Amino acid sequence: MALPNTITHQDRLLSVNIADGVELPGAAPGSSITPLFLDRENGVWVLYGKFAPGTRLPTHFHTGVVHFFTTKGQWNYLEYPNDPQTAGSYLYEPGGSVHTFAVPEDATEPAEGFMVVFGANINFVDNEFANIRDAGAIEDSILAAAEKAGLPIPRYIRPKGGAEFTRD
Repeated sequence: MALPNTITHQDRLLSVNIADGVELPGAAPGSSITPLFLDRENGVWVLYGKFAPGTRLPTHFHTGVVHFFTTKGQWNYLEYPNDPQTAGSYLYEPGGSVHTFAVPEDATEPAEGFMVVFGANINFVDNEFANIRDAGAIEDSILAAAEKAGLPIPRYIRPKGGAEFTRD
């Protein structure tokens, strides 16, 4: 078999570095995110997150799978206290799972990591529906937070979306 022709030509690689990223407030106090990839159409979001000691995210239901690689610190799901995630841990979360992310109050450093999320998180506070966070909602909140703070629009990868006819 011969080498195939390039179907999707790129003049440059689509690459971002968290060191060059704009860190914005996360959805919960004590958290911040750096967007890396947001695809509204396919419901995929990739973020680098930082979570201060004591940070607790709302309990959430995953509509799709999640991959989380911890790069620094320690955190756990309250539902799984005997399974702490530490620097170097890779976690796979199946769709349909329910979790409450928490960094221990006595942690000596923030927890940090990369997350690749398919679908949405349906968030609950006190067992009551609070909101839905998906790629579109995250992108909207990131753009609003950057504008409010007078920061530049963060550089992240966003696939060209939308539907069009192949011919008239």
